[in-house]
Amino acid sequence: MVLEQLTILLTVLCGVLAVAAGIATMAAWGLTKDHRRLEQQAEELGAAKEALNDQLFVVAESEERHRSLIEAQGDLIVRRHLGGAVIFANAAYRDLLGPDGDAAPLTANLVEVRADGARLVDERFATTQGERWISWAESHVPLPDGSTVIQRVGRDVTARVASEQQLDEALAHAKSANEAKSRFLATVSHEFRTPLNGIIGMADLLSDTRLDQEQTTYVRALRTSGQALLSLIEEILDFAKVEAGRTTLTEEPFDLVALAEGVVELLAPKAHDKGLSLASFADPGFPHLVMGDPDRVRQILINLVGNAVKFTEAGGVGLRLHWHDGVVHLRIEDTGPGIAADRIGAIFEDFEQADETTARTHGGSGLGLAIVKRLLDLMRGDIAVSSTPGEGSCFTVTLPLSSVEPASPFVPEASGFNVVIVGAGPFDRSYHAELTRLAGADVTLCANPEDAQALLLDRPIDVLLVDLAVGPERARELAILARAARVGRRVIILSPFERRSFGAPAAAGFDAFLVKPVRGRSLLAQLREQAPRIDAAPQIPSPDGDGEPPLRPRVLLAEDNEINALLARRTLEKLGAEPVWVRNGKEAFDVMASVLAGEAEPFALGVFDVRMPIMDGLTAARLIRDEEAAMGVMHRMPLIAVTANVAAEDRQAAMAAGFDDCLPKPLVRDQLKLWLKLALDPAQSHAA
Repeated sequence: MVLEQLTILLTVLCGVLAVAAGIATMAAWGLTKDHRRLEQQAEELGAAKEALNDQLFVVAESEERHRSLIEAQGDLIVRRHLGGAVIFANAAYRDLLGPDGDAAPLTANLVEVRADGARLVDERFATTQGERWISWAESHVPLPDGSTVIQRVGRDVTARVASEQQLDEALAHAKSANEAKSRFLATVSHEFRTPLNGIIGMADLLSDTRLDQEQTTYVRALRTSGQALLSLIEEILDFAKVEAGRTTLTEEPFDLVALAEGVVELLAPKAHDKGLSLASFADPGFPHLVMGDPDRVRQILINLVGNAVKFTEAGGVGLRLHWHDGVVHLRIEDTGPGIAADRIGAIFEDFEQADETTARTHGGSGLGLAIVKRLLDLMRGDIAVSSTPGEGSCFTVTLPLSSVEPASPFVPEASGFNVVIVGAGPFDRSYHAELTRLAGADVTLCANPEDAQALLLDRPIDVLLVDLAVGPERARELAILARAARVGRRVIILSPFERRSFGAPAAAGFDAFLVKPVRGRSLLAQLREQAPRIDAAPQIPSPDGDGEPPLRPRVLLAEDNEINALLARRTLEKLGAEPVWVRNGKEAFDVMASVLAGEAEPFALGVFDVRMPIMDGLTAARLIRDEEAAMGVMHRMPLIAVTANVAAEDRQAAMAAGFDDCLPKPLVRDQLKLWLKLALDPAQSHAA
């Protein structure tokens, strides 16, 4: 029993020992595995450490390289906390603004804030190198820890600022010099015009005396030279005003067609002297009134048409007006020498002309087209040029001018008429024919009298228009033949000079005449006429002194320059007036005070120079107007200012002082004649 129990116990003990041995074996195996894993992890950690050390070396090297680059920069670099403390400043910053980086600017100017929030600031500092200007680019930079710093990168721009200051000073000096130049030119303008007034006016008076042919030639050359000098002075003064930016634009309604016809009529004598035809034509749809600056448009046209007349030696010049949708088109054509293609751009430059030959032959300052270009730029207009050397040129101006009063409907009033036009100039011919066709007529153009004679014998003609350019005898022959052929209306076309030599049109067989340059409405009026009619000219004083007004109006003349006074007195006398000369505004006022007090005979007109010693014309006019008002005068005496300064502000000053008109020197006799005519009729004078 005991043995069995021992056996069982031994068996159990053996089992336990076996289990324990198994457990020990398993534990030993696990420990071995853990040891190997730990060894593997240790190896991996070692490799990671080596890699991390490599990365730290690379980062340190990169940071050192970056720091070296920043330190080597010429630009100033600084970082600050939002509170203002400096956390980094490169060597350039420390060297210029100090190691603490807390230098305060003497001046700070914000230049720009960019869309990304960066600020561009210019600051002036007192530095170790003296006062310096730094241009900063300032921005907010986020850091890896989530905080934000202010970074500023600056560049020394002291040299640039100094250059800008020098430029500003130079511009201010140039502006001051330009203003001084303008004042000088205004003064010189007066000084030039005063003697020129005497030269040109005396030449006019001398030409009215008995001269032989040689003397007449000399006087004509004297007057031509004076006018050329006057034109040159006016061009230079106009250019100076435009260049100085003193040209201002007005906005007022005006009749552009009438203005253009006036320019053509003004330049016609010069064209006719050269044997050229000069004509203008406005499309029937052109507005009666447009809005703009009439004085500047007139200046543009005078320059362009005047240039065309100056440079054209044979043929003619034409001005055409077209309007479309708020834009005016002015086309100036000529049959002159043309312009080389490579010179078209240059002719609008200051003091430039088409070529040296042009400058030597025709003279001039070379400023006319430069003035035109600058005025058009000011008026938002444009100009284009097309030209064929040897055939002529065409200048086309476009101007944005709105219509104030549209054109009246064009009524064809010559429907069914047969019209023959003979021998008109190159542009007259086409313009007259176009208008006549628009009026409903059937038009035939004849370049010579022989072709016209054949037509007169071949078929009935209602209207015959003959340009005297075909020759006086040929024109008379055509008139006789036309009368025999029962032509309804015979009209001669001639210049004012030709009219004197040709004699009475009726005596030559014509029913009427048209004066060059022919206005469109005058031509249409002749087409409408059914019976001969030549209106008598109004009886007003002749510039040549052939007739006198029914009264001799007394004119108070205030002029300190003896030559100009002599010229004005002789001109007034030839116009039928009785001038009374005083030498300054004080004498003029004293004389008028006597008149207003009833102690002296009244004057019909006063002509005062603006600049006079003791008392100028403006002051005298104001005193006279005050005296008239104090005495309750109903009809004031017309006062005319005469000045060598023709700027708009000079005219405004004269009108503000009480003058009724302001005339430029040299005096134009037709203007004086008009005021004398008004002086003869108190009602008209008062209305004017």
